[in-house]
Amino acid sequence: MAEENKHPKVLAKQAKEVRLPTSAYGLALSDDDNLCHVTGMDGGVHAVEIQSGKTKRIGGHDSYAASLERLPGSQTLISAGYDGRILWHDLAKREVVRDVKAHDFWSWQMKVSADGTRLASVTGRYACGGYKYEPAPEVEPSVRVYDTATGEHLAKFPHIPPVQSLAFSPDNRFLAAGNLMGEIRVWDLAKREQVAKWTTGSFTGWGIIKGHYYTGGIFDMRFSDDSNELLVCGMGSTRDPAAGNGKQLWQRFDWRSSPAKKLDETHSGEHGAGLMETLDQHPSGEYFVMAGRLFKGNWNVAFFDTATGKLLHSLDCGMRCSKARFNAAGDKLFIAGTVSQSNDKKKIKQFGRLKVFNLS
Repeated sequence: MAEENKHPKVLAKQAKEVRLPTSAYGLALSDDDNLCHVTGMDGGVHAVEIQSGKTKRIGGHDSYAASLERLPGSQTLISAGYDGRILWHDLAKREVVRDVKAHDFWSWQMKVSADGTRLASVTGRYACGGYKYEPAPEVEPSVRVYDTATGEHLAKFPHIPPVQSLAFSPDNRFLAAGNLMGEIRVWDLAKREQVAKWTTGSFTGWGIIKGHYYTGGIFDMRFSDDSNELLVCGMGSTRDPAAGNGKQLWQRFDWRSSPAKKLDETHSGEHGAGLMETLDQHPSGEYFVMAGRLFKGNWNVAFFDTATGKLLHSLDCGMRCSKARFNAAGDKLFIAGTVSQSNDKKKIKQFGRLKVFNLS
């Protein structure tokens, strides 16, 4: 059971925990709070019945399946994986109806626009080692955009690989992407041109303990409801890449300023240490959630006031959190992730978890 730290304004209480066949990375909710879908380490797309705990594989990738999105108002799921493929899954037919090879390397993250008409996926590799990191030229476009109805390739945008995260603006006009070195670029989708670029060095560290390489980067991002600000998350700089002991960090930017202006970040005294992997905005717009891994401290899931950045509520979820999503009603939070793996090979397929929290 998750350990909670209570603050005023919002409370989260664990209501359900479901064991999953594999470590979970992607999460897509449905109109029914008793049904969702996850992707994970086994490459599969799994339907999950919350109350019964039953799961069923409905399709999958040849390698890890990193992302999963549901097209708004439809029975179509779209997944992206480390095989570089993007798959369209028809839930009514229970089959893959479109298969697009988007990248020669991994899809780090894939998301669908708010209006459901476009998807974007990011890629890029980083070869660890050496005394100094020199970004290698792209061997393929780091950012690709597709039509969700037809699978048609609509646009490609350059970045410095590896590019790990992306976000569409709620007004569907802009696409942002962030990389390992903390560089963020924003493009106007209609004009297909870059409109902003800046670097935040807070998320990237150079390892000198147990390895010499850069670590961190921007792991997730989302625009504000008015599309004028960009919220990003990851882990603060660390000198021990293997430990993952940088501070739990989010930053918010006015990206329309030139240069982009940092407006706020995780407040002093309101964080521990650990990599933060996922963000979501509550439907009310009043607060957002950030979640990930816990190295040191007392939480790896926390709720923050959107306007002030103040910590409202936090808890130790008892697992690595890969994806957090609010339901449409805003009274539940779903978190997909992984508990520590067992040394018993017979139990190794049961370390994925889905946890549901009631919000009040």
